[in-house]
Amino acid sequence: MLGTTGQPDLTSVDIRAILVDTGTYTYSAAHNFLDDVAAGARIAVSGAMTGKTFASVATGVFDADDVTFSSVSGASVEAIILYVHTGVEATSRLLAYIDTGVTGLPFTPSGGNVTIQWPAGGIFIL
Repeated sequence: MLGTTGQPDLTSVDIRAILVDTGTYTYSAAHNFLDDVAAGARIAVSGAMTGKTFASVATGVFDADDVTFSSVSGASVEAIILYVHTGVEATSRLLAYIDTGVTGLPFTPSGGNVTIQWPAGGIFIL
């Protein structure tokens, strides 16, 4: 989905975050959709992200409210994947793979809530 400037209209789609165990998933630029990420590597999936903003074309910064995952348990988390949720894994496009710049990564969940606080400068730049 593209906005009027040719940039993805990230503020109007359902974007979700996944806590990822990189012991079970290896990043590849060839991965385009959620079905490219092994289900066993997905430790937790957020609900729809809120407060999404996309700065001017000149800066290309995407940001959103911090994300809270409820009652997270399982293997260690070393990365976060953002994706456009369509309800169908084969059409849910991957947007970003984040394994640095987020405070608290890596961590091992202990059954409690986990809040991901995005960097002050935004989540990623297109």
